[in-house]
Amino acid sequence: MNLRTSIYPVLLVLFLSLAGCKKEKETDISAADTRQESRKLNEYFEKEFQKDLNESPMLQTRLGIKKDYGSWDDFSHLKYAEDLKKAKKRLAYLKDSINQAALDEDAALSYRLYKQQLENEIEDYRFRFYDYPVNQMHGIHAELPAFLINMHKIESESDAKDYISRLNKIPKVMKDVEKGLELREMNQIMPPSFVFAHTIEASKNLISGKPFEKSSEPSTLLADFKEKVEKLDLSAEKKSALILEAQTALTDSVKPAYEGLIATLEDQSQRATQDHGVWKFPKGKEFYSTALKRMTTTDLAAEEIHEIGLQEVARIHKEMEEIKEKVGFEGSLQDFFKFMREDEQFYYPNTPEGKERYLTEAKDIINTMKGRLDSLFLTKPEADIVVKAVEPFREKSAGKAFYQQPALDGSRPGTYYANLYDMKAMPTYQMEALAYHEGIPGHHMQLAIAQELDSLPMFRKLKIYTAYVEGWGLYSEKVPKEIGFYEDPYSDFGRLAMELWRSIRLVVDTGIHTKKWTREEAIEYYKTNSPNAESDAVKMVERHIVMPGQATAYKIGMNKILELREKAKKELGSDFDIREFHDVVLTNGALPLNVLEDLVNDWIAEKMA
Repeated sequence: MNLRTSIYPVLLVLFLSLAGCKKEKETDISAADTRQESRKLNEYFEKEFQKDLNESPMLQTRLGIKKDYGSWDDFSHLKYAEDLKKAKKRLAYLKDSINQAALDEDAALSYRLYKQQLENEIEDYRFRFYDYPVNQMHGIHAELPAFLINMHKIESESDAKDYISRLNKIPKVMKDVEKGLELREMNQIMPPSFVFAHTIEASKNLISGKPFEKSSEPSTLLADFKEKVEKLDLSAEKKSALILEAQTALTDSVKPAYEGLIATLEDQSQRATQDHGVWKFPKGKEFYSTALKRMTTTDLAAEEIHEIGLQEVARIHKEMEEIKEKVGFEGSLQDFFKFMREDEQFYYPNTPEGKERYLTEAKDIINTMKGRLDSLFLTKPEADIVVKAVEPFREKSAGKAFYQQPALDGSRPGTYYANLYDMKAMPTYQMEALAYHEGIPGHHMQLAIAQELDSLPMFRKLKIYTAYVEGWGLYSEKVPKEIGFYEDPYSDFGRLAMELWRSIRLVVDTGIHTKKWTREEAIEYYKTNSPNAESDAVKMVERHIVMPGQATAYKIGMNKILELREKAKKELGSDFDIREFHDVVLTNGALPLNVLEDLVNDWIAEKMA
């Protein structure tokens, strides 16, 4: 994945059209020609991927490669122009040097994916500053330490030296980021005021504790470094020397780097406003329309997405009414929401014991689901999955839950992170649906399988189309119900609550960015229409604000997968096999929704032939 932390470089690669993907082969093209041209294209993909990999020490680390282990990626604003030049050169090569008509089916699909990716990148260069590189969801201030903690392994003295090298190179990264923030402000792109409070606090937390101040408690990074170094097979003297060197890097490099960033943020915060939507940007309407296209991989307009959300909210409320009656609750749906929100039976205590119980039960849910996979899937991932709590240094502002995919070389399993900062935001009745979404059969199945497909070029193995990936995650919350899970009606209510949450997102995201809803109006809509904790609503609305369009992808993606499945069931009748359907969905890597639709249609046609 692209590790640049700004939103829009990720958005740039999230949309494509399959138009003309299956061009008729010309009769004079031989099988040998097809093999040769397809091989030529795949070799080009690999060559260009290696170039990108060579330029990204952070991607190298993610893939288990220790080539430039002591360095960071280039976060300079000048990198955008370099990437644009590279994209134009690659697009010219595809058009001038590849005979598209001679490609085999897999290569033709890769060609279209790559071509559209490049076209989007070129087209969206105009919006390169339309993002918030420092925000409460995935800002650089939190992602650098999270990267060191979760990605930078220390298996030797050399690895420890490289960790220290990265600490000493943080000032360059921060200077580049600060310059980018200044350029964005010059272009009238600046986050609303609440974002600064979150990011300044989080940045200060990173430079608290030993060695930044007199304290018995080590800072987050020092604690991580010490824990990793202590496990090395080195003399006590060498370990002490490494730890001392890391402390020096923290005080001489990391501290001033963060202080500089904090100063920039504090300065900009004085000019921040309460305007929350991207309608405030120059060409904000055009930007948001593009963001929706990239995120949903559809041509749905904001108003259409808003209306779909309203319809889905109404439908799910009706299904919740049925559960309310089933459990014998007397009162309105709002009363039932209040009951689900406040009754102690649905929450574990906010204690180490309560948090450990949550993690243990989440692991049990995933392990139970593992035992039922054969009835649903032909292809299953080789990589394992573990469950962890979000680390203390970022739990306050991080999302409710998320998944980190395994290392390509198998050295790191997939990880389902549960945010246990506020146990009132993690009701037990949502535990099942959350584990299915982030773990199995959700993100772990899709992302791990994609990485393990030998037939795909690397750019497709690592590709993320949010509507597909998150649509699959949300679809995966529903599938277990169809095979007998969610036996507890409250747990089934939790499943509906999760789907309701994603439906509300359609309403609120478009409300904020096109209808000028305020942060407070958006929070109130969530509180009124869902049983979730207020803290959930606040975090979600603040996420909408800094990641425009992103949250609409989940429900749009789920709806499309369900629509395609129902079409296949209707047309194939008794020949429909859900395992084969899931294979079609999962064994081509992440795809735009219209491409997925074509592949499912092809499968249906082949089955009916």
